[in-house]
Amino acid sequence: MWFKTKTEVNQRFLFITLFIFFSITPLLTQERGYASYYHPKLHGRPTASGLIYHKDSMTCAHRNYPFGTLLLIENEQNNKKIIVKVTDRGPFSRKFIIDLSYQAAKQIGILKQGYAKVKITPHRELPHLYELLEPPFPLKFNNKPTIKDTLFPSPNKEEK
Repeated sequence: MWFKTKTEVNQRFLFITLFIFFSITPLLTQERGYASYYHPKLHGRPTASGLIYHKDSMTCAHRNYPFGTLLLIENEQNNKKIIVKVTDRGPFSRKFIIDLSYQAAKQIGILKQGYAKVKITPHRELPHLYELLEPPFPLKFNNKPTIKDTLFPSPNKEEK
C-alpha cells in the first residue's frame, strides 16, 4: 500500500525525534572534569582525524564531539579561557575528559601541575567547511608563481 498506518507513522516520528535529540544533546551541554595535555613525543604524529598534531596548535582530543567542533575550555582554578578545535579522540584514561595540545595547556595554565579541573562548553556546534580544511589547502590566495607555473608556463602570457 502507498499509505502508512498510524502506528508506522508514530514509530517513525518517535525514531526521528529520538535520533535528533541524542544527536544534539551533547552539543548543548557543559562538561566538568579534569584536563591533561599531550606528551611532547606526539608532536608530528597523525591524529584520529588524519591531521598532523602540532604542539603549538590550539587543538584537543575528546571522546564524543565531532572533529572540527570548537570548544570553550575554562580552567576553574584560575578562570582562564581558551577555544580549541577537536582533532583527535581520547583521552583514554577515565580520570580525564579532554586532552589539550601543549600550547592550549600553556595558555590555560596547566603545564606546571599537568592537569586541571575544567569546564567544557561548545563554542559553535558545526564548523564551516573552510575551517575544517588545513594547509596545504590555500586559505588565503596569493599571486606567487607555483612549480606548475615555472615548469608549464601558460601560452597566453607575454614574454618580455
